[in-house]
Amino acid sequence: MRQKEKTKVTEAPRPARILVVEDEPNMVAGLRDNFEFEGYEVLTAGDGIEGLQRALEESPDLVVLDVMMPRMSGLEVCKQLRAQRGSIPIIMLTARGQELDKVVGLELGADDYVTKPFSIRELLARVKAVLRRTAVVPKNQDQHSFGNVDVDLRRQRVLRSGKALEVSSKEFELLKYFICHSGETLSRDRLLEEVWGYENFPTTRTVDTHLVRLRQKLEPDPEQPQYFLTVHGTGYRFVG
Repeated sequence: MRQKEKTKVTEAPRPARILVVEDEPNMVAGLRDNFEFEGYEVLTAGDGIEGLQRALEESPDLVVLDVMMPRMSGLEVCKQLRAQRGSIPIIMLTARGQELDKVVGLELGADDYVTKPFSIRELLARVKAVLRRTAVVPKNQDQHSFGNVDVDLRRQRVLRSGKALEVSSKEFELLKYFICHSGETLSRDRLLEEVWGYENFPTTRTVDTHLVRLRQKLEPDPEQPQYFLTVHGTGYRFVG
């Protein structure tokens, strides 16, 4: 008698978790409703200290963080989160006219920003873009090694000589992009567009700054790089 074939149950992928750090109840309610409608799991925090604590404890896939927060400013939350859990992506919410906060936030390691008042469609588009950029891993390539450096692309971990290194979310994205395009000459404009996204920080100096940081952390001699090479007049090439 023919046995019935067992049906293989495939687990549905876990929805991305978004932590909303915002002190305006109406804004929190609106963001929660829209994010949940899009299929995201939503966590919330009503002040900066609670937001930092929840981010460290819950490890969300993305933090939407208002700059103007009680108890601890959004900029300070961003700074501390980058120092303690550098791989968590952050989108900053800034008020119109806070140009300095935008620049400081991006320099502290925020992945993107949206200016209030904003359309929910714009925010959702930026959320999807950041999650897409931080989630992409080459097929059949979870690990990559060069020299004494080991990179876990899925867990977003970097080891050097077996010791964990602290790298920011943006530094890791840049490293991952180099690994995914090993051997290619990449212009600064292309790196800015692909890693930072459109209309974020329209200057190629931010690419140079992050590249210097990667060299300092990963090269045997940052002054004479072996892996992150400068292609004069064009950009950079990774040969690891």
